[in-house]
Amino acid sequence: MKTFPNLSGGGVTRSPRSWLFAPGHNEKLLRLVFDAGADVVLLDLEDAVPPDLKDRAREMVAEVAAAWPCWVRVNRARTELCEHDLDAVAGSALGLRVPKVESAEEVAWVAERAPEVLLDCTIESARGVLAAFEIASAPACALLSYGGLDLAVDLGIAGGDHETLFARSFLVAAARAASKPPPSDGVHPLLEDDDGLRKEAEAARRLGFFGKSAIHPRQVPIINAVFAPTPEELAWATRVLAAFDAAGGAATRTADGEFVDLPVAERARRLLSS
Repeated sequence: MKTFPNLSGGGVTRSPRSWLFAPGHNEKLLRLVFDAGADVVLLDLEDAVPPDLKDRAREMVAEVAAAWPCWVRVNRARTELCEHDLDAVAGSALGLRVPKVESAEEVAWVAERAPEVLLDCTIESARGVLAAFEIASAPACALLSYGGLDLAVDLGIAGGDHETLFARSFLVAAARAASKPPPSDGVHPLLEDDDGLRKEAEAARRLGFFGKSAIHPRQVPIINAVFAPTPEELAWATRVLAAFDAAGGAATRTADGEFVDLPVAERARRLLSS
């Protein structure tokens, strides 16, 4: 598993499993969200905030971000709303999620106004999908994330695993080609659909995503569990590396007959480090 700078301040850590949204204008949720067990708290100044409450939300989020470790989703790059967001929170937030990114120039625009701040660039349109490698390759882009709800609107479809397979797989490939961590998956909008959330997260992990956004605290434990290695996976990785090391790095097989070469051993190492 690739690593990137600690999301809680200092050192190095793994990519986050869960990103928990909280609307920036809801004072109660801004406090409670930190106790839900998410790897990352993501305070929202964009879609969850009504237009007439943007200014108030910005003030509230700036106050919370100065006191608690969190990321902030700002408004779209190259807008006046985003400029005000960056003025308010760029100096205190651990990182910024930038929505609806469609070009490396938009990443640079944010980075110029928020230097040395980690940027999570969300792909939410057809144009963004086709520019995903360019976006991921931007020096200021730390991570890609997937916005399936907005992408479905842009494509004029209802969404679905099969219907969005190309876009999601392309994001995984773009992030890898740009030597960035695996992208994180978008939200599951059905709050009481635990089985659907689990299946969606498992499908995302199989595609190569790591982590997923949540819009309710009850979703966090499921997401954390899906993106954590199972005991069976850890036992497999341990067996594989033991056999590979015993063979001195040569192709070999485990005691139960599984073929092991360098790519298999590398997968096992990544699993044990996750």
